[in-house]
Amino acid sequence: MSEVNEEKTAPQESTILSFEEGMAKLETIVTRLEENDVPLEKAIDLFQEGVELSKQCQERLKKVEQKMDQLIEQNGEVKTFSIQEDDGL
Repeated sequence: MSEVNEEKTAPQESTILSFEEGMAKLETIVTRLEENDVPLEKAIDLFQEGVELSKQCQERLKKVEQKMDQLIEQNGEVKTFSIQEDDGL
């Protein structure tokens, strides 16, 4: 019973990860879910954590894109650009 409590109380949202750490953790979650040996409740928890990590990573990319819009200038004007999203995320 203590294992279940540990899993549910593990810090997930409060921990701020770098983009790279978030992506690495997301890859680990995907791998675990693809193994098909995760109990249903744990799989749901992992899926939920993965969705949150994906949102955080997307937000970080959006902030970087906005910053790059401000930094990349051509002829004295800010040149905007867009990061192509991968439909596989």
